[in-house]
Amino acid sequence: MKLLRVGAKGAEKPAILASDGSIRDLSGIVADIAGDVLTPEGLAQIRAQDPLLLPKLDAGSRIGPCVGRVGKFICIGLNYADHAAETGAPIPAEPILFQKATSAIIGPNDTVIIPKNSIKPDWEVELGVVIGKEARYVEKADAMDHVAGYCVVNDLSERHFQTERGGQWTKGKSADTFGPIGPWLVTADEVVDPQNLSMWLEVDGRRYQDGSTKTMIFGVAHLVHYVSQFMSLQPGDIISTGTPPGVGMGIKPEPIWLRSGQTMRLGIEGLGEQQQKTAAYGG
Repeated sequence: MKLLRVGAKGAEKPAILASDGSIRDLSGIVADIAGDVLTPEGLAQIRAQDPLLLPKLDAGSRIGPCVGRVGKFICIGLNYADHAAETGAPIPAEPILFQKATSAIIGPNDTVIIPKNSIKPDWEVELGVVIGKEARYVEKADAMDHVAGYCVVNDLSERHFQTERGGQWTKGKSADTFGPIGPWLVTADEVVDPQNLSMWLEVDGRRYQDGSTKTMIFGVAHLVHYVSQFMSLQPGDIISTGTPPGVGMGIKPEPIWLRSGQTMRLGIEGLGEQQQKTAAYGG
């Protein structure tokens, strides 16, 4: 299933993408694509419906973040061998964890605001893992049972804030609008192998990132297992699993940073595409 949330900010309706490409209203079935709706029982309730019998929503409506009421937005740093190489960093011995503020979350095509005092804003296409069942001290062999599905994430970053303002990655990752997710959550049963998905990102039509989840250092199962050793994971939590090479910071001979008025397009095989305009902070 491809689940999404449609409507104005703060008033999104839960929806499903039907086989004919139309967007169908799930609000008569579930309250939101969030929390317990993402558990195996909640997804089974949606799966029992015939989407073509549900009310059709306007195809031109805004698509919101594909998951509502996200509790934790956990990110993994330097998790692609080829990305670590482009930054000159050693391969991590264990996953690098940091948090991205949930207030950064926006819809997949909403405007990205470059924050006040920004010097080095950057892009990162990432595979997002959406938790569907509470995970606490989970064994790696059982980790995938806790995954509801996957989505595209643009883990936008302000590198000056991230690396030159006291060493706290969270402060470089958490600006408002720095977490587009969606367009939809693709349930785990539709993703045969999350470690074999092509992914890409373009800025103003120029492709900078063109990679694959094959080059992840720590795969999805390991990450769910690993994170659950330090904190419980709840339905609706998101793990953003790292980015392939091609970020602005790694471009030679000089880095390239985002500017106001640009257009980012990005996508992951089978998970859809995003497109965002950039704008300067205005108030």
